[in-house]
Amino acid sequence: MGEPGGSGMGWPTKAVVGKTCHARIIAVMVTLGKSSQGQRVVKLDAPFYQAGLAGYSDAAMRLVARRHGCPFAVTEAMLDMFLINGGKGLDDARLDDADHPIAGQLMGSHPAEIAAGAKILADLGYDVIDINLACPVKKIKKKCRGGHLLSDPDEAIAILDAVRQAVPAEIPTTVKLRRASDDTVEAERNFHRIFERVIELGYAGSTVHGRTVEQKYNGPSRWPALRAIVDTYRDVPEFTIGGSGDIWEAADIFRMIEQTGVDWVSVARGCIGNPWLFTQARAIMAGQPPCPPTIDQQRDVLLEHFHLSVQLHGEEPASRMMRKFGIKFSRHHADPDAVKNAFITAKCTADWHAVIEHFYGSPVSVGD
Repeated sequence: MGEPGGSGMGWPTKAVVGKTCHARIIAVMVTLGKSSQGQRVVKLDAPFYQAGLAGYSDAAMRLVARRHGCPFAVTEAMLDMFLINGGKGLDDARLDDADHPIAGQLMGSHPAEIAAGAKILADLGYDVIDINLACPVKKIKKKCRGGHLLSDPDEAIAILDAVRQAVPAEIPTTVKLRRASDDTVEAERNFHRIFERVIELGYAGSTVHGRTVEQKYNGPSRWPALRAIVDTYRDVPEFTIGGSGDIWEAADIFRMIEQTGVDWVSVARGCIGNPWLFTQARAIMAGQPPCPPTIDQQRDVLLEHFHLSVQLHGEEPASRMMRKFGIKFSRHHADPDAVKNAFITAKCTADWHAVIEHFYGSPVSVGD
């Protein structure tokens, strides 16, 4: 069913369109879910999605991305005990009606607890439950969560088994991994042992980051390793393989698909302060040149993002959060260093809006 070199996703005609647009993809449909096992199938019209990004990818960022063409999003990793204990952790996990389809990403250390957390996410209405076996952050290692579980395959598999049993049969489950804990032969064996059990347990798919846990975010994402994984598991039916790492602009999505054969691509740090990456990706799919955002579009999205953040967090927390987003957005401005420095020095909401007005101008009212 799939294109040669893919992993069975039913890719339609693909053609190269010029030197800057790496691919043109017509009538793409990505599916996630095992209908043969009674799972609901999530259908998407584009081969990319917004990854979970710690400290960034809240509902405000996700909604802005969706309004710019992102078909699917993943939450930042939620700790199982934060959900189980209730309070703010549980409140933050609740969904906006417009924030679908979505995967709730979960991280934990013990099978029973992470399974309980997965059941909570299912009850909250998440379309997909995603287990994080990829996070390389050092503080997580002390409790053997995230990517550090790749060095303990027995525990990783026990967690995956417990989650799949806890989640209702109709809800697809997925896994985010790194290609290994490090570059040793043993680490590669551990990866494949875990990956094979992911498939056997009935998971609908997995996204693999092309760096090891040991690498963290240093050095390049090894795309040839992703190619090898796709080649190994391409014939698994109803199993979606995603790729992650070094997606900085829209054209990188299609370069990764061409070079690795993955079914879809996770867009992570490259979309922070850059929701236009998704608009540009859809332009490439239509055979059109990807256009940079105008100054008016930059201002309008900054204000839209701020408004959504205020609704979600309140004005004071939103102003702190939007300062770091403003710094990321500044790269699109004609004078990025000045804008970045202005956002860095903003101390309150009034300062933040002053930066917008000074560098981006005031919105034009209807009738002006």
